[in-house]
Amino acid sequence: MIEHYSFGRIVVDGKAYTSDLIIFPNRVKSYWWRKEGHKIHVEDLIDALEAKPDVLIIGTGYLGLVRVPEDVKRHLAERGIELMIKPTKEACNAFNELLRSGKKAIAALHLTC
Repeated sequence: MIEHYSFGRIVVDGKAYTSDLIIFPNRVKSYWWRKEGHKIHVEDLIDALEAKPDVLIIGTGYLGLVRVPEDVKRHLAERGIELMIKPTKEACNAFNELLRSGKKAIAALHLTC
């Protein structure tokens, strides 16, 4: 569960992180780097896609500056993965709700801008 999020900092299951990350059902991949900082590419999500989530939540940052192009959206849809794109604060709340509902969710979160 995500316990707290503020600009540049997140607490997941009692551990604080200060870099972008991907939260899986059983682990956290910290230091999530992307091909382009504020644009998501399919290859940025390979680990998440291999885990075959029901839902992938992309947190677009505190101000929502990260963009998810149409080709990425299509790629996920073709694999039957529901995609949620939200500013990171809202993405954190959605992730926790999905966990409570029993869905297999993965969150890829940009923590700043």
